Amino acid sequence: MALRRLARVPASSSSSFLRSLSAVAPPSGDTSSAPPSNLAHHLLDEFARPRASRDAGRLRRLAAHLTAPAAESVLVRLPSWRHALDFFSWADEQPGFRHSCYSLNAMASRLPRHQSAHLERLATNALAAGCSMTPGALGFLLRCLGAAGLPDTATLVFDGARTRLGCAPNSYTFNCLLDALAKAGRADDAEARLREMAATCGEGSVDKYTLTSLLQCYCNAGRPDGADGVFQRMSQRGWVDERVLTMLAVAFSKWGKVDGAVELLGRMEALGMRPSEKTLSVLVHGFVKQRRVDKAIEMFDKMATYGFVADLSMYSVLIEGLCKDKELGKAVKLFEDMKSSEVAPDVRLLKKMVEAFCHEGDFAIVGPFINENAVQLKPSGVIALYNVLLEGLVNHEEVEAAYRLLTSMICGVQEISEGLTVGAHVVDTGQDVKPNSDSFNIVVCGLCKVKKLDDALALIKDMVSFGCKGKLLMFNDLIYELCNLDRLDEGYELLNQMKDLRLIPSEFTYNSLFYGICRRKDPNAALDLLREMRTNGHKPWIKNCTEMVQQLCFSGRITEALEFLEEMLKMGFLPDIVTYSAAMNGLCKAGEVDDALGIFRDISAKYYLPDVVAHNILINGFRISGKLNEAQEIMEEMLEKGLFPSIVTYNLMIDVWCKSGNIEKAVDCLNKMVDEEESPTVVTYTSLIDGLCTAGRPDEAIGLWHKMSDKGCAPNKIAYSAFVNGLCKCGRVETAVTYYDEMMTKGFELDTFSCLYFINVLISNGNATKGCELLKEILQKDMTHSDDLKMVGLVNKAVEELSKDGRTSPDISILVEKGLISRAQVMHKKDGNN
Repeated sequence: MALRRLARVPASSSSSFLRSLSAVAPPSGDTSSAPPSNLAHHLLDEFARPRASRDAGRLRRLAAHLTAPAAESVLVRLPSWRHALDFFSWADEQPGFRHSCYSLNAMASRLPRHQSAHLERLATNALAAGCSMTPGALGFLLRCLGAAGLPDTATLVFDGARTRLGCAPNSYTFNCLLDALAKAGRADDAEARLREMAATCGEGSVDKYTLTSLLQCYCNAGRPDGADGVFQRMSQRGWVDERVLTMLAVAFSKWGKVDGAVELLGRMEALGMRPSEKTLSVLVHGFVKQRRVDKAIEMFDKMATYGFVADLSMYSVLIEGLCKDKELGKAVKLFEDMKSSEVAPDVRLLKKMVEAFCHEGDFAIVGPFINENAVQLKPSGVIALYNVLLEGLVNHEEVEAAYRLLTSMICGVQEISEGLTVGAHVVDTGQDVKPNSDSFNIVVCGLCKVKKLDDALALIKDMVSFGCKGKLLMFNDLIYELCNLDRLDEGYELLNQMKDLRLIPSEFTYNSLFYGICRRKDPNAALDLLREMRTNGHKPWIKNCTEMVQQLCFSGRITEALEFLEEMLKMGFLPDIVTYSAAMNGLCKAGEVDDALGIFRDISAKYYLPDVVAHNILINGFRISGKLNEAQEIMEEMLEKGLFPSIVTYNLMIDVWCKSGNIEKAVDCLNKMVDEEESPTVVTYTSLIDGLCTAGRPDEAIGLWHKMSDKGCAPNKIAYSAFVNGLCKCGRVETAVTYYDEMMTKGFELDTFSCLYFINVLISNGNATKGCELLKEILQKDMTHSDDLKMVGLVNKAVEELSKDGRTSPDISILVEKGLISRAQVMHKKDGNN
């Protein structure tokens, strides 16, 4: 809408419209340009019609007589703001016509708040056209802009008033601007304008209305200190009235300072002022919000003493507050009082109360409560209450009761048996109350939580036959649980059923099935599902892809795992580094470490920077395959990439350096871990202790053992076994015996092979008695394996030496009589090693 020809009219122009809306608009006696008496009537007749049916010729004739007062009269009488805006734009285009500030304000007053864009254009165009304004008209426009939430536009118009609109600001226009700023909570801007007002119009211009607007501004801005300062100024000048106290009380309540609001209320009453219904209502809501329902009820009672009649909203907030505080008895009492006052509860309040009963497990109350209050509700409202009951039963782990209640509703049974966990009361479901999709959703999801999937599947069938579509959540939960129990085929049946019901499967739906397929290690089925997912815009969860690769690798189907990854790439799904690491790990365990390195290089070049875990997998693969130099190269490469080694990395490399005889590097690695505040683990110490023993440095190994204990790192069975065996290799047999005894006292035992090796070391070092004791324990426990030639060989070697020793030969004879040694010897001969 253009406003190119807004008139610069004299300040004395009349405006019957503004006289009725604002007492500050000055009257005018100028009637020289008054239109014919029927002009406004004819214009109203034309512009009340649809645009296409207007008489263009007639409008041209009427335009010749159009004046600003006539336009104002038409604008305020048209049936809607849209008609008014249409007329305003038409009038603005007529030759020789100029809108006045009064017709402008007439249009501004017609625009609703949600049409602020039109008002903003109206004001800015008026400013651009230089429409002359009186202070009263300017103030009115500023108030309209403030009410529409346009403080910036109000400021723009105010600042341009003197030069563009021919209107010098006065105390009234300043007050109107402050009012606009106050509504927006623009406290800093309001303070600046207040100083400007005092400088321009004098300190005396700051009156009660000025400070009231400033007080409102601080309240809206959430600035209690500023509001208190203005209140004190008003108190000193005797300007505090009912509006001021009410404004502050409401603000205090919103700020959570309800006690301060009550104090203000007391001041009002002491001054003989009557608090408004809104004030008391705000206080009630404020106390409930602070969980001080007792004080809220005091305010509620005070409302009654003033003759205010509480509505449903007021009762609801109090009853809900009592329910939250678990004051169900008081809530029921207030609910009955409400009904006695002929205030009917709505579904929302009834649901809140049923929810509260269920939350406390008071199911015996629920049945009678629903029966008593459901009469006035529509069937949809009644089923909403039953759904709250069903959800309450499920939440209290009474899923079976919920299942039976829903089943009875499906069958149209009028009474629930007393065995149902809702107390001894009969719950009448009513002729017209039938379950809806929410009902089935609640119970099916509950059944899934307790793994009663067959009951859930039966409910799905009942639901379909009952004509309900169901909810996506219930299908997702059921499919997920079925796949968890490897009932994948039934999961697929549900997927097809969802499609038949026109329920769109979600990403969760597909990934639940994908997980079930991965557990079955069926890459072909997985790829088929992935194709469908891609078609529907869904992505597979990477953890499922990783699961598939891991399962295939664990089963030795590494080729299929790699083909699966390749097909995923072809579909546009890029597996993450975790999935690729799973494939690399499978290859390394199968001894195909070079192929694992090939994948590593490929993903490094095309997709990702492999993480520390991927490097660790390769280092371990090379370590196990004996390619120690290659393992060290991967470690060095990782450091060059700026990756920080993990504990696992350090442990692997210490083992690599120990196995390669580079014990100094292993020791340096341990020291580096300590320097970098990486706490060495029992694996770290075990590898290094074993390496030191292998290198013939038992004293350092013993020192490191004690250091491990001092660091609070408790040795385990593997650590003890490696230490005892290592000491034996170094010829420190007596020391090994000491640590062996310590190991036994802590409940650890050497594995059979290590123990047989230890026995032979003891025997060869003159401790046949100890060796014989240990051999007897092993043979009596039948811990040897006939198919392990090395193990049988160690047994026979020990028997042979002990038979020669007079101290132990009798014990050997007893073992022969028991058939323990002869069996071992027979096995030894059988294998051709006698």
